[in-house]
Amino acid sequence: MCGFSGYFGTGDYDREQVVRKMSEKIAHRGPDGEGVFVDDYVALGHRRLSIIDLELGIQPMYSADGRYVIVFNGEIYNYKDIQRKLKKDHGVTFQTNSDTEALLQTYMIYGEKTASLLRGMFAFVIYDREEHKIYGARDAFGIKPFYYAKMKDTLLFGSEIKSFLPHPAFKKEINHEALKMYLIFQYSPMKETLFRNVYKLEPGTYFTYDGEKMKTERYFNASFRTKPISEDEAAEGIFKEVENSVKYHLIADVEVGSFLSGGVDSSFIATMARPDKTYSVGFKTDGFDESMDAKALCDILKIKNRRREITADEFFEVLPAVQYQSDEPHANLSAVPLYFLSEMAAEDLKVVLSGEGADEFFGGYETYHGSKSGSVYKAIVPRKLRGWIGRKIGDRDHRGLNFFKRNALDLEDSYIGQAFIMDNDQANDLLQENYRSNLTYQDVTRPYFEKVKGKDELHKKMYLDMHLWLPNDILLKADKMTMAHSLELRVPYLDRKVWSYARTLPSNLLIDDHQTKTVFRKSSDKVLPEEWVKRKKKGFPVPIRQWLWEEKYASRFREMFEQPFAKEFFHTEILLQWLKDHQEKKANNQRKLYTVYAFLLWYKAYFVDAD
Repeated sequence: MCGFSGYFGTGDYDREQVVRKMSEKIAHRGPDGEGVFVDDYVALGHRRLSIIDLELGIQPMYSADGRYVIVFNGEIYNYKDIQRKLKKDHGVTFQTNSDTEALLQTYMIYGEKTASLLRGMFAFVIYDREEHKIYGARDAFGIKPFYYAKMKDTLLFGSEIKSFLPHPAFKKEINHEALKMYLIFQYSPMKETLFRNVYKLEPGTYFTYDGEKMKTERYFNASFRTKPISEDEAAEGIFKEVENSVKYHLIADVEVGSFLSGGVDSSFIATMARPDKTYSVGFKTDGFDESMDAKALCDILKIKNRRREITADEFFEVLPAVQYQSDEPHANLSAVPLYFLSEMAAEDLKVVLSGEGADEFFGGYETYHGSKSGSVYKAIVPRKLRGWIGRKIGDRDHRGLNFFKRNALDLEDSYIGQAFIMDNDQANDLLQENYRSNLTYQDVTRPYFEKVKGKDELHKKMYLDMHLWLPNDILLKADKMTMAHSLELRVPYLDRKVWSYARTLPSNLLIDDHQTKTVFRKSSDKVLPEEWVKRKKKGFPVPIRQWLWEEKYASRFREMFEQPFAKEFFHTEILLQWLKDHQEKKANNQRKLYTVYAFLLWYKAYFVDAD
């Protein structure tokens, strides 16, 4: 696990000095070593966190003839299989036992087909020094980040946007249109980031660039191919695929630990892996601490568990760092406990396993539960009446009413994933004129729904979450919060072979009237106690609602909303009224308030307090 940065282009500056400064910005991704490559066309910088082949896996790495050079972030879990095939079929000899060299040698044989042959998490760039062109790719599910920006005649690329800041060609600007979508989704769902002209390479995509033209191609497309199968057979199939994936994800030359909550996802992984060490966090507030459940499982398994309780003061103090490390503003509250969890684990280890991806692959979110009953409701109740009921309910937050709000509109017009902070009108009303947009959240989601026409509502929701929520929220925070502490996070569920099996499962095996992830839970009961198998998903619950009732913490939000730069973006009188209503318990505005607060912390870090 590492980080890289670089550029393709020329200019009147010290090329090596610039790429070294870019690399310094992401030193947290690789404290074990630094390397650079520079010629008249391309400059590559690399920071190394040593996991595999600790002595020889140094980057940038060169081919034996010196023609190709690679910088790589991630892990190729089938690299030993690749080595054997290249030796047998092509007589390739290897100078190291690193997955980096296996990747480079694969490209020398298979060229642009390379990314499609890989099983792992990755983002990389390979430079051809003779033809002066680069090839790069991002893994199938977007586990590892890849950003790029074309500024003037220079292509910038890297693991984090902050690495672009030292480059003379980089122009730092807010992407006006992206702010509205952030307020709705709580993350940036668009290909272009909150930094204008800075883009995310999409998951499952490779690119080539020759100094003039950038070509991108999809090498992986997630699609469903459901087929009839019995529950017992499906449970057995899931077990075998997860077991195999965990074995691959344990490949390392250093110790591998595991994150552990009280839920079934991480518990299944930890039970399969049986690491020596596991890590858990919670909050010192009743109902917001799963860490004791994790400790109980570890006592059963006889493995070590370190746990930590986070205070409200600690939570608020670390928020500026969380936003800076995220690169873009990010309002998923669970990023904060993950930051503390990573800090604790990094005191002992370099690598941990985690349970991301199980919900998207196996139907784990509570919002999926409404798919069956929602379909019946929509079939019986006319659309106009459903809309009227939804408007009457408005912002009232009550478990019994949320069903009617979710189903007020047809799925394609209403579902955006696991977070829905504001609707189109609320976001525009809050924004100043210069930041309002005619773009709607339906414009963002529609292309994904078009690709699953004819599928049932459950699979439509899962497809959207896999392509928006998973890479842009869940995996973004997973990468950024762990790498902020030089910790590699591995996610065994997000494996191409696990997906190949999961994509075949019909809806009746994914959810039922009582629980989510039905057949997945049945699979896990081979190794987990019944209490863990049946436990409902909590994630990382954060008591922000209660904290904002206290003036001590509400004042932090108020002071930020009253900053002069806040008025550039928002009608701050609306924010102050939301805060007042929340404190007086007239409304539950914590999610909207935190989403704006997170953005302002991010803006302050990158634009107000920046060098």
